[in-house]
Amino acid sequence: MDSMWVVIHLARGQSGAERVRNRLADEGFMVRLRAVYKSLPAQDNTYEVAVLKSEATEAREVLMESGMELS
Repeated sequence: MDSMWVVIHLARGQSGAERVRNRLADEGFMVRLRAVYKSLPAQDNTYEVAVLKSEATEAREVLMESGMELS
């Protein structure tokens, strides 16, 4: 992943990752998702949620306020 991006969260399953992405996108953050394991189906995989490095602290705060920090 590009050095401009930093992983701020690990989400279980594609639907969980998309919930986190949608919450951050609603707040105006650019978000990238990446499956951790290549051989697992989407619903069983773990996903890295990454945002721009310059926005990482603020994005983490949004997740904490939303109760999503321990997905």
